[in-house]
Amino acid sequence: MTSSTTLGAHGEVTLPRTIVEALGLRPGDRVDFIRRDDGQVIVVPAKNDVRRLRGIVKYDGPPVTIEQMDAAIEEGAGS
Repeated sequence: MTSSTTLGAHGEVTLPRTIVEALGLRPGDRVDFIRRDDGQVIVVPAKNDVRRLRGIVKYDGPPVTIEQMDAAIEEGAGS
């Protein structure tokens, strides 16, 4: 698949829809530009920093200790 776009006055590019869809990107996602030794540039979805996941899962129960977490993990591993 070949797609092209035009470089804007400030160096910005808009990724073609076909590329956005092929990479599974959504608004707000980040991409990395990787320059290979042969001069080609590859565009890949940026790996998310795990800290961005903070708060994504809500837990309304009481606080859980590390020991309780370890026990639950061991109990689950025995299943």
